[in-house]
Amino acid sequence: MITATTPKGERRRQALVAAAAELLLEGGFDAVRHRSVATRADLPLASTTYYFESLDDLIARAVEFSGNAELDAMRRRVGEVSHRRRGAEATVDLVLDLLVGSDGNDAGARGQLIARYERSVASARHPELRDVQLRLRAQLDELLADVLRRSDRAVRAEQLRRMVAVVDGAVVAALSEMDPEPRRMARGALLEVIDIVAPATPQQVDRFRTLD
Repeated sequence: MITATTPKGERRRQALVAAAAELLLEGGFDAVRHRSVATRADLPLASTTYYFESLDDLIARAVEFSGNAELDAMRRRVGEVSHRRRGAEATVDLVLDLLVGSDGNDAGARGQLIARYERSVASARHPELRDVQLRLRAQLDELLADVLRRSDRAVRAEQLRRMVAVVDGAVVAALSEMDPEPRRMARGALLEVIDIVAPATPQQVDRFRTLD
């Protein structure tokens, strides 16, 4: 990749990445082509090959751009969460705020959710995306662990992955069935297991006993 060594070059490179990220969200990986990216960024076609080694390189940077934007929104949400005892329903709702977002017929939110799962699947076929997805996933795991700790719940890495797998399975099933409310399906599935994969801490259990 040719490094953008001037402020103008860096601005152009970032414009191309942002344009590719928009196209990914709107039409998936097939929508990201040299010409479509350059047109969206209002830059010459040759700029895509000047600033990036290949189309795959550009796509990987766009995936990272989108993933980081989502993580920033998640961090803001986590920052609003107070540290207090929470029951199963309140804890599940916080987890789903991060993993799924809101329900309803918001086409933008639904498209973002679909794009997130497309990125995950694509990383299995495209080695250049794997490292990006692993970095994004590690940061997501940290945010989920933070939410659970703020809810006085135990955090174990292997159980954290099981929790995410339950949500992923429910969301993918809902999306494939054209269910307009994937969060509702994920909520029902996660409520069944939240006290197993993220049980109350011993201190929380003691407080429950005190209140009995």
